[in-house]
Amino acid sequence: MADNFYQETTEAPETPFDLSLRPPGFEEFHGQEKVKERLMLMVEAARQRQDVLEHILLSGPPGLGKTTLANIIAAAAGSSIHTTSGPQIEKAGNLAGILTNLQKGDVLFIDEIHRLHPAIEEYLYPAMEDYRLDIIIDSGPSARSIQLNLPKFTLVGATTRAGMLTSPLRSRFGLVNRLDYYDTEELSVIILRSASLLEISIDEGGAREIASRSRGTPRVANNLLRWVRDYAQVRADGAITSETAVKALAMIEIDEDGLDEMDKRILETMIYKFNGGPVGVSSLAVAVGEDPSSIEEVNEPFLIMQGFLTRTPRGRVAMPSAYAKIGAPLPKGAQGELL
Repeated sequence: MADNFYQETTEAPETPFDLSLRPPGFEEFHGQEKVKERLMLMVEAARQRQDVLEHILLSGPPGLGKTTLANIIAAAAGSSIHTTSGPQIEKAGNLAGILTNLQKGDVLFIDEIHRLHPAIEEYLYPAMEDYRLDIIIDSGPSARSIQLNLPKFTLVGATTRAGMLTSPLRSRFGLVNRLDYYDTEELSVIILRSASLLEISIDEGGAREIASRSRGTPRVANNLLRWVRDYAQVRADGAITSETAVKALAMIEIDEDGLDEMDKRILETMIYKFNGGPVGVSSLAVAVGEDPSSIEEVNEPFLIMQGFLTRTPRGRVAMPSAYAKIGAPLPKGAQGELL
């Protein structure tokens, strides 16, 4: 029996909503076409050789489908998947318990793998390369090393901060894939599929309206769909049209560019309190009453992608489109030259 710090996928603590919307196979996974094609080829080649898949790294912002792809990879390879995360593996004994419970061909999925402790990484290297585990027992003069042979397995790592991965760990993955934000067309297809599974009445206009405000992220799109469904059920006879979606999303302050209340507060604070910047993330976080890590990981990537702000060596700077968005005049002088 495996220890409780990792779980099989069927036991993962996910809501029925999440489980019901995750595509079970590559054919139902929309978007990320280049990544999907590479993974499908890799799985097929391994099956033809009757071999175990190489280790795979999936990187990219939250909500783009890394966990879903890990489950699809395991299903396509006909393997069992075991799920854990970097912060959960606190000691070498935890890692040993996970690895010794694997069977040949199993997939071990480690989410947020960049948060593994450096000492744990050292134990993982021989496990990935030579399928063995070297464990040191006791300490001092009585310390001794025991070598355990492991079945050949596939490690699928997921990270939202690829830059924080150490070079030795990154180099041990046979295939490194970065997932990018989805476009409106891809998100529309995902929303229509989710609506069908949830038995929601929605037209293409409604799906496109939700997709255009979903920040390029399927997880956000499905969450917004759930909200619009509730709004339509109470105020629009249960049918989601473009007009219904606009009203529902306006109620939770999601505008036509996908910006929410915090995004707009950040832009307003930069422009009106810091003269457009440069401003450090710590000062900005204090001014808007938000955690600096939340701004860096949740709000900032989307605002940069949309061209509302940029990073400079001196700090964050509001771009001309941010002034247009807020309805503020562009500054003159030195700040205007900076923009």
